[in-house]
Amino acid sequence: MRPAGKGARLTEGPIARNIFSLMLPMMLGMIAIVVNNLAGAFFIARVSTEQLAAVSFTFPVSFIVGAIAIALGTGTSSIASRLFGAGKREEVRRITGHAMALGLASALVVTVVGLLTIDPVFRLLGADENTLPLIHRYMQIYYWGGIFLVAPMIANSVLRAAGDARRPAMIMTTAAVLNIIIDPILIFGLFGFPRMEIEGAALGAVISNALTLCASVYFVMHKERLVSLRHFEPELMSDSWRRILHIGVPTLTSSLAAPLTTAFITYQVARYGHDAVAGFGMAARVEGLTLMAMMALSAAMTPFTGQNFGAGRLDRVREGVNFAYRFSLFYGIGISIALFLGGGLLADAFGLEAGARDAALLQMHIVPVSYMALGCSMTVNGALNALGRPMIAMFVSLSRTIMVYAPLAWVLSHFFGLVGIFIAAASANFVAGGIGAGWFRLVFNETRADHETRTASQQA
Repeated sequence: MRPAGKGARLTEGPIARNIFSLMLPMMLGMIAIVVNNLAGAFFIARVSTEQLAAVSFTFPVSFIVGAIAIALGTGTSSIASRLFGAGKREEVRRITGHAMALGLASALVVTVVGLLTIDPVFRLLGADENTLPLIHRYMQIYYWGGIFLVAPMIANSVLRAAGDARRPAMIMTTAAVLNIIIDPILIFGLFGFPRMEIEGAALGAVISNALTLCASVYFVMHKERLVSLRHFEPELMSDSWRRILHIGVPTLTSSLAAPLTTAFITYQVARYGHDAVAGFGMAARVEGLTLMAMMALSAAMTPFTGQNFGAGRLDRVREGVNFAYRFSLFYGIGISIALFLGGGLLADAFGLEAGARDAALLQMHIVPVSYMALGCSMTVNGALNALGRPMIAMFVSLSRTIMVYAPLAWVLSHFFGLVGIFIAAASANFVAGGIGAGWFRLVFNETRADHETRTASQQA
């Protein structure tokens, strides 16, 4: 075991406390983003249904922009956490600087391409001639905010890789609160500002992203000094970008597969009528909220595993993953029982009609049984990325969405109707959990054997 480097805060102390110190702030940041999105939709809906529909058309594109930022952040976090564990802080500074440059270049490309393709892209998504002008008004401002989105994602990922999840969460929460304050001022023209309506919502997002950029860069550059503006030689940048994209591209692939699968499943559900779609949509929103803890756990496993792997603390890697498995088991059982007993109250709170209520209850009674397995697959995904095995992590993710869920839902729906689709979802979660746990065990044993061989060689 090599001594942990400066910034390796996760290589010592109680494992549960280390993981929760990352997980809980991440959950707070996620909740802030969800509330911010809901508030923005609420304000736009007060202007007109047409403008709300136009903004809704932009969600797939916004998701892709966000997925790119998350992919680059995950790649940077995976590398930086290992370097922190190994005590290579100067190399962290170089990687972070190069990651920022890659993020800026990617954001500029997305912005230019996005501005040039607004019409064809949104026509493909189903926008008509009445909605397109509104989409133009929104996206011509929103795309520029992407330039301010990627760098903060990378900066916050580096802070988390160092074991500090509190400040990124504080930045995200503050930015969300500011956006909620700014949006109505710009949308409705309050306090002497011009009434901008849909453009105000876009400008509010841009301002929020810019403020997030300033805060993130301040902490990562000036407080922690984790960015180097030197070493921008082409060969060094090429090496850094290759290492980041080695993790980032599979992560992006997994991220993009999820909405494609959801779109296909929604199409399958639509065969059973609008009530089924409404119930499915309501249950999916509840699922998104209940799974936030597991999403935060998965994200926490990357810096925790990376730091301990970099420090040679494979015992803590194994114990950390086992702790995450136990958490997923108990949390999944708890949520399953809660939704089974309280699903009817939730459906009534949403004001669902009888058909939609029945569909929502079917999903909330069947799918949550598998949340424990889904949590295991998500845990493995974060840990494998930290170990530098992103292709296996991608396969675990795709085994759930494209390889099992989508085809099995198509088959079972022909035999069991709507119930078959929900059985397919639960089955996919169990398959992914089993594959993930089994494959992680193989990777971990291989990694431990390599580590023991290198240690013996060094001692000899």
